[in-house]
Amino acid sequence: MSREGRRLRPVDLARGHGLSTQAVRNYEEAGILPPADRTAAGYRAYTPRHAQALRAFLALVPAHGHATATAIMRAVNEGAVEDALWRLDESHAQLLDDRRTLEAVERALADLTHAPAEPISPPAGEHGTDATFIGPLARRLGLRPATLRKWERAGLVRPRRDPKTGYRVYSAADVRDARLAHQLRRGGYLLEQIAPLIEQVRAAGGVEPLRAALNGWRDRLSARGRAMLSAAAELHAYLSLPD
Repeated sequence: MSREGRRLRPVDLARGHGLSTQAVRNYEEAGILPPADRTAAGYRAYTPRHAQALRAFLALVPAHGHATATAIMRAVNEGAVEDALWRLDESHAQLLDDRRTLEAVERALADLTHAPAEPISPPAGEHGTDATFIGPLARRLGLRPATLRKWERAGLVRPRRDPKTGYRVYSAADVRDARLAHQLRRGGYLLEQIAPLIEQVRAAGGVEPLRAALNGWRDRLSARGRAMLSAAAELHAYLSLPD
């Protein structure tokens, strides 16, 4: 029997990829693998074509995600190759968009680092030496207080209120967020683009920790790009097999 016609058991496919035989059967039922022939006794009989389909799927998962990988393999096995290619194009476009977003964030942080950080006079009283009111902050940034109130409504800054006077009190973190928002607005970014970045800064605990997170993000994007290359090779090999 030729290699192309050689029969493989579910366990043969499973062992080579650290899977269970049930996982292989589930992949077939999901359309990730083409339907298997059956022996006279009713057992599944796979072929090297199924083995290549499995390799293609397992390579597609880290490159495009489980859902997209499943949709691609289903489309290929149903003969809808153009649909599969469309999904691949969408995934590549998303990776490019993620790369552009990362570069925009890195440029914004670089601009913020190079901006002067002169101290702002704090208000007198019980708010601490790192706190300030809206007037001094607005003057320092060259803005109108109304602009800071608009940024507050957009979630860019979150000053607390003095319980006695009701005045807005900006902490050191609020001042940092206002500086970052101001720098990004000067760079042409829209408020809806700025808000997610400031959320990342808050979650990271500041600008410097965010830099490490961005480095990790870049590494993940690079790994995904390399995974896409490997997945493309495995999928091409599968598509090149005779029906």
